[in-house]
Amino acid sequence: MKLDEILSKNNVTLSFEVFPPKATANYEAVKAAAYAVAERRPSYMSVTYGAGGTTRSNTLEIAKGIQEKYDVTTIAHLTCAGATKESIQQALTEMKDAGIENVLALRGDRPKDFEGDPFTDYHYASELAADIKAFGGMCIGGACYPEGHVESENTHQDILNLKKKVEAGCAYLTTQMFFDNNIFYNFLCRVREAGIDVPVIPGIMPITKPVQLRNAVKLSGCNVPMRFRSIVDCFGSNPKAMQQAGIIYATDQIIDLIANGVKHVHVYSMNNAEVVKGIQENLCTMIG
Repeated sequence: MKLDEILSKNNVTLSFEVFPPKATANYEAVKAAAYAVAERRPSYMSVTYGAGGTTRSNTLEIAKGIQEKYDVTTIAHLTCAGATKESIQQALTEMKDAGIENVLALRGDRPKDFEGDPFTDYHYASELAADIKAFGGMCIGGACYPEGHVESENTHQDILNLKKKVEAGCAYLTTQMFFDNNIFYNFLCRVREAGIDVPVIPGIMPITKPVQLRNAVKLSGCNVPMRFRSIVDCFGSNPKAMQQAGIIYATDQIIDLIANGVKHVHVYSMNNAEVVKGIQENLCTMIG
């Protein structure tokens, strides 16, 4: 099923993201973890894509397996950094042959050890989205950044770039993680004022280990409220307590979003089925 059909329904959806292994040796273990999330029957799942297509085959195999084995709609990520027009067309053909109808169009980071300019054929995700739209048959999604993309000059320019993605074919947008819902609400107001009317899905990341918080701040520069820093300071040395606290904090964010009219929430679950189970059980009477 295409994601725009799922998002058009009036019920609340809760989706989860998994990532494929970077090394073939880890494939079976990571696939088992992704399938354990799929067994929880989320509204849909998103499968990430390594820089420069380094996990391309694993992304496709896991996404295909989730759909065929569990009948859970999947979104396959696709990045264009380091890609050529020909390689993107080949990737899309492989997705189509595998029964994948949903693609998240991303620029992606510079591939490691890449020689030359990785942005020769594609400079922006909007250009990738336009090519996916021309390919046909896919529901296209895009990423957005409530606190601004790290490479944007300012938030105004960031919104203009986001509008280009939508005009190029993105039917929905999923946000980078955030830990303060007011940041999302303010961002959503700016997006709507700019005339962007596609669904904007908030991305929530349950922090279950202190290292996850450090990595999140390093990669995205997201703001961390003192309330959450105190949770990490108090429970970070106790793995079980930190996981429980992280699930509760993420659940609290999601409850607040639903209470304020947000119908769709995406969770960066890091292949952790226990986290997925905890959040789903906390929200069992609120989600469709």
